[in-house]
Amino acid sequence: MTAGTREKAHIAGSPATAQGPALGEALPHVMPTLRACLQPSRDPQMRLKLFSILSTVLLRATDTIDSQGQFPSYLETVTKDILAPNLQWHAGRTAAAIRTAAVSCLWALTSSEVLSAKQIQDVQETLMPQVLTTLEEDSQMTRLISCRIINTFLKTSGSMTDPEKLIKIYPELLKRLDDVSNDVRMAAASTLVTWLQCVKGAEGKSYYQSSVQYLYRELLVHLDDPEKAIQDAILEVLKEGSGLFPDLLVRETEAIIHKHRSATYCEQLLQHVQAVPATQ
Repeated sequence: MTAGTREKAHIAGSPATAQGPALGEALPHVMPTLRACLQPSRDPQMRLKLFSILSTVLLRATDTIDSQGQFPSYLETVTKDILAPNLQWHAGRTAAAIRTAAVSCLWALTSSEVLSAKQIQDVQETLMPQVLTTLEEDSQMTRLISCRIINTFLKTSGSMTDPEKLIKIYPELLKRLDDVSNDVRMAAASTLVTWLQCVKGAEGKSYYQSSVQYLYRELLVHLDDPEKAIQDAILEVLKEGSGLFPDLLVRETEAIIHKHRSATYCEQLLQHVQAVPATQ
């Protein structure tokens, strides 16, 4: 066994969390090895194990991998060289499991509190296209975590997200309102609230008018969902977006209210629109 193979086997087989703060001191050696071992051409089982370890240490980053405050300097390596290649779609169950592991690792990274808002925005710039794709995964957990990651991205970037890129996000979230999992549907609704907050803070709101109108129409259909929890969540999304184009929302609501099994939620929405001034 070569020295390089022994080093890789050591990292793949040992609990990195046990190294505690020492892991942060060893980053100059650990990160190149992780990068090499987590390339798509490497053994899938080793990659799954390494992603599990990396997710675990990221959840306790300040006590482990960032104990010396140096981890953010390796952020580009993590996002572009490690996560991005493993989030690419490939056929097969093993490839899907690796995408789930990579998404979980990204969630741990964005939740770790070791990254600044600017650094999270850099991660978003690199990985948002892949995360929008993982919203379609067969794994419920992957879809759920992907919704949460997008929510974090949007909360961090706010209205600073490029308008053309912002526009591309909401249709993917809308699809998840038809998900078989209510947890995913609720997470998608929560993320749509954040998306609308981004639009409200953006300049040139007229650019978003046709998109928001389409969103109104689709949300109003879901407002008649059989699940009360979903109805409540959708009502909150519509309330959040009601100030953008209130006249449009009133027209869309009045056009569909007679098709709902009960007019209660539509009436609550109309009362809210009347009470809240339009967003300037």
